[in-house]
Amino acid sequence: MKNVGIISLGCPKNTVDSEKMIGILKEKGYNIVSEESKADILIINTCGFIEEAKRESIQYIIEMGKLKNRRLKYLIATGCLSERYNKELLKELPELDAVIGTGDFTKIAEVIEEVEKGKIVLEYGHANLLKDEGIKRVLSTPHYYAYLKIAEGCSNSCSFCIIPKLRGRYKSRKMEDIIEEAQDLAKIGVKELILIAQDTTKYGIDIYKQFMLPQLLRELSQIEGLKWIRLLYAYPDSVTDELVEEMRANEKVVKYIDIPLQHSHNDVLKRMNRNTNRQKIEEVINKLRSIPGMVIRTTFIVGFPGETEEEFEDLKQFIKDKKFERVGVFIYSREEGTKSYNMKPQIKKSVKIKRQQEIMEIQKDISYQNNLSKIGTQLEVLIEGYEDGIYYGRSYMDAPEIDGNVYVKSDKKLMPGHFVTVTVTDAYEYDLVGEC
Repeated sequence: MKNVGIISLGCPKNTVDSEKMIGILKEKGYNIVSEESKADILIINTCGFIEEAKRESIQYIIEMGKLKNRRLKYLIATGCLSERYNKELLKELPELDAVIGTGDFTKIAEVIEEVEKGKIVLEYGHANLLKDEGIKRVLSTPHYYAYLKIAEGCSNSCSFCIIPKLRGRYKSRKMEDIIEEAQDLAKIGVKELILIAQDTTKYGIDIYKQFMLPQLLRELSQIEGLKWIRLLYAYPDSVTDELVEEMRANEKVVKYIDIPLQHSHNDVLKRMNRNTNRQKIEEVINKLRSIPGMVIRTTFIVGFPGETEEEFEDLKQFIKDKKFERVGVFIYSREEGTKSYNMKPQIKKSVKIKRQQEIMEIQKDISYQNNLSKIGTQLEVLIEGYEDGIYYGRSYMDAPEIDGNVYVKSDKKLMPGHFVTVTVTDAYEYDLVGEC
């Protein structure tokens, strides 16, 4: 029995693809290992979205390639970088035995059989097909939460984004297939379901000709065993009144939304080719804020081509005024194949980094003030682990791996995956401290 290891880089969408590859390979009799040094075959599921992610993926391939001098026999790259630079990867990285694009990971078992025959395999260009329906996943996340992909690809045309070329046009999954997968996940103990897609709010528009996310949330909330349903990657132009009301009324849908805004200034939004403007963004924020306890996570891009000091100051003031609970800031990454690649003027990297740091300083203070306001309140916390004499977990306000923690003092033993009521006693910039 051959040992296979999988390294998953990038976003949760990649995580789901990796879990399906694990499911395929286990079904074929392969032994899955978590330590790279024990693998006979190693798969790196790459990210190719921005420069930093590309660099990380390439470094992993080079580093893991060194294991070929020991036990490792075959090294395979899958995912977005493989889709984007397929032939180049094989040419420049001879340690690779196969390169598989985003739409072909379901062929992973066949590809391994081919490389074992001494062949170099190249599979790409089929990203517009949703071919993984019915494949049983093996979770790589803790047993109590899982990501649920509700659509693939993207039909937006943001001028900075390469995703539509890597994963094809937007394609929703059938609702009955999503519900069946969610039921299977609940049966194995998943309590928190995190809905993902490149754009979750457009779910259903292609196959049902209307926005169906509110209906999907209603159906998922009927599944026994699920406690939290979390919504990521909700684009502001598709946040409908029906969705807002469903989030307000549905007790299982946590009052948390990840909504990438990218900028506040209309001129920048226009250059970004975002399907919205400042007025519409403010309307959506106000509607979401009408839900008691709503936590808004968002992301912004600084240093987009042509971003003036005036436009940047507008963004800073917008963040100060809106006081978002969670903010991520990316510096603009100039990606070949995107509409913004040839836009002028391009902003110096030093200026982009400075602008990023300025906004993160602003957000650090906002986050601290928000956290201070939680002292004395009670929160339901999902326990995740124990370290240095204290438990840690997440409240509804925190998505895994991107948001903060709640550190919990308790005389009783607490188990990962269990929910406990915690009184908040202290606050830091991004984390809270409390007692059972």
